[in-house]
Amino acid sequence: MKKKVLMVCLGNICRSPLAEGILRSKVDPKNVEVDSAGTAGYHVGNPPDSRSIDTAKKYNIDISQQRCRKFKREDYFQFDYIFVMD
Repeated sequence: MKKKVLMVCLGNICRSPLAEGILRSKVDPKNVEVDSAGTAGYHVGNPPDSRSIDTAKKYNIDISQQRCRKFKREDYFQFDYIFVMD
């Protein structure tokens, strides 16, 4: 059964998108689904911060297509693991 992992930070533009990208690069997508969200809705729909995109690029990870979203109550039930950072 596929495991679902959610990375969470405040705005979903720096830490959690980078963590999502790193974890995605390390797992088999057939076995693990990875997403990220923010606790605040400041940047919903925006791409990650350019500094996070640049940092990911240094390690051949592309997070530029990710879009910020706000953490939802349903996320508690949809994900097997939720990692929070701030």
